[in-house]
Amino acid sequence: MRFALLPAVVIHLQKMKTIVELAPKLPSLLRPPMSERSYKDHFIHFEKERKAIGCPSYLWYFAPFLTQVPCLILWVTSIRRMSLDHHPGFDSGGALWFQNLTELPHSALGLIFPFLIAVLHYTNVQISFATSSAMKVDSFLANIFKNSMEFLALPLFFISLSIPQGSLVYWVTNSSLSVIQQLTLKQPAVRAILGLADKDAPTAGAPSVDPPSMQRKIPVQNLSPKELLALSIKFLSRDEKDQAVSFLKLALEKDPEYIKAMVVLGQTLMQKGLLGEASEYLERAISKLSLAGNPTEVKDVDLLILSSQWAGIVYMKQGMKTEGLAHLERIAKLKEPDDPKCKAHYFDGLLLLSSALLDSGRKAEASKFLHAVIAYNPSYNYLLKDIENEER
Repeated sequence: MRFALLPAVVIHLQKMKTIVELAPKLPSLLRPPMSERSYKDHFIHFEKERKAIGCPSYLWYFAPFLTQVPCLILWVTSIRRMSLDHHPGFDSGGALWFQNLTELPHSALGLIFPFLIAVLHYTNVQISFATSSAMKVDSFLANIFKNSMEFLALPLFFISLSIPQGSLVYWVTNSSLSVIQQLTLKQPAVRAILGLADKDAPTAGAPSVDPPSMQRKIPVQNLSPKELLALSIKFLSRDEKDQAVSFLKLALEKDPEYIKAMVVLGQTLMQKGLLGEASEYLERAISKLSLAGNPTEVKDVDLLILSSQWAGIVYMKQGMKTEGLAHLERIAKLKEPDDPKCKAHYFDGLLLLSSALLDSGRKAEASKFLHAVIAYNPSYNYLLKDIENEER
């Protein structure tokens, strides 16, 4: 039965080979911070680009789970039914401590099969992801999937305690064959015969993203500030904040007046919990944007709104409510933008201001700004009701 799934495994690996080769030519699946597109538009753009170059769907990541797991469940439950129905030979066809295959695991020796099932599952996961193609394409999504599969080992141990020993014998045998199959498919000679990618080879067409000291393909020092910002946003989309920070700081070394890099760096440092350093970059951005009064260009207005929001949050987290409110109140003094994206950020800022004012006991002012937010987005109406209920 295990060999019946081998063609499906080979097809999956071939699809992943194609994804690895073409993924570097695609934009990130996750919408980068500061992107001009909405999440929906970014996904539509990604799908259009993916289909245009013939890249298989990223859903192939989950193909083994969607094909092999149902088959495993079907086979295990079938054998379980045979055990419970006392199929001829099952009551005495075992060996060692599992003579009767119709019985559930019992005594200390009965824990051997459940333990082996959990360990073999965990081992299969580790082998699968050790040099997985998925890790080369999108490490963030792959890590989420890997962690969920690792956690599954624990419930499998307890589930197998309520399964007849005949099913457990099959399950352990199947998992052992899976380990052997995966180790075999990692051999270069076998992969060459099946036309699969060399797992030790670098991803074709992928730019090098090693630290500057290790950089060979792309000398990071030669990149422009704009290119460094784009590269840092790519790392942020993968939740690799430390690498993003290094590129953002390099961009500012090259161009100390690059306001967008200051804003993104301030936000990133805030997310890392480095509040003091984050406030310095956000204050620098706000100072430059407000140097000649409030900006009028849409992109500058948007950057001022965002930097004021995050500066307000940073100071609030540090317990400096007065300074935080001052930054949030700056947003309220601006004219409501016409640009849809900028307008959305503007009302996000007013919502934060309303929350901060309410926390400071200034309910009337909080209610005023909350009414403005609700006029823009009625879904926040429940917040106003909460304030009214508290006043009663």
